[in-house]
Amino acid sequence: MKELNQYFDHTILKPEAMEADVVKLCEEARSYGFYAVCVNSCYVPLAVRELSGTDVRIASVVGFPLGACDTATKVFEAKSAVAGGASEIDMVIHVGALKEGRLDYVLTDIISVVEACEERAIVKVILETCLLTDDEIVEACLLSKNAGAAFVKTSTGFSTSGATASHVALMKKTVGGTMQVKASGGIRDLQTTLEMIRAGADRIGASASVSIMKAAEEAKKERP
Repeated sequence: MKELNQYFDHTILKPEAMEADVVKLCEEARSYGFYAVCVNSCYVPLAVRELSGTDVRIASVVGFPLGACDTATKVFEAKSAVAGGASEIDMVIHVGALKEGRLDYVLTDIISVVEACEERAIVKVILETCLLTDDEIVEACLLSKNAGAAFVKTSTGFSTSGATASHVALMKKTVGGTMQVKASGGIRDLQTTLEMIRAGADRIGASASVSIMKAAEEAKKERP
């Protein structure tokens, strides 16, 4: 298993976030060596400046948090974020379209964002698993795979609940080794983090990354 810090997309997406909060996020990511930071698209250039010279990647959300904007809007936002320096795009699917069986729409929506990134950024597809049945989760994973996305991701953290180990395991079983899985939403402690990793998560999206790392450091000290 890779080092714990390398699982984290250290995240700040709350609407009241200010520039100072993003600067602090980047300082923490640099200090702990997190894999990436995840910010709203308006903060991508700031994060790029703050993390210049480091290996920390910049992720930006698209169509966040509802996923119900039109495809052209998602494409525009993705292009803007990539132009600003984002190397990862976390896009939200159109949940309603998936649930009513408009699978061609969902597929085209994802493909359009993947193509908009022009291979300059990978795409993680946010499913919002708390709103989906297991069959719908499987369908969304397969659509994401067929669209050329790199990851499927559980949640925005803004809906009725976040990631569960059972949903992560289902997603991993569905995509196998062809894609990666990101668990996000409600992951606030070390125990939950480890549960998600054991279930198959390749990446963890969390705003509590620092406190989780501190808990891991304390647990390591207590081992005989």
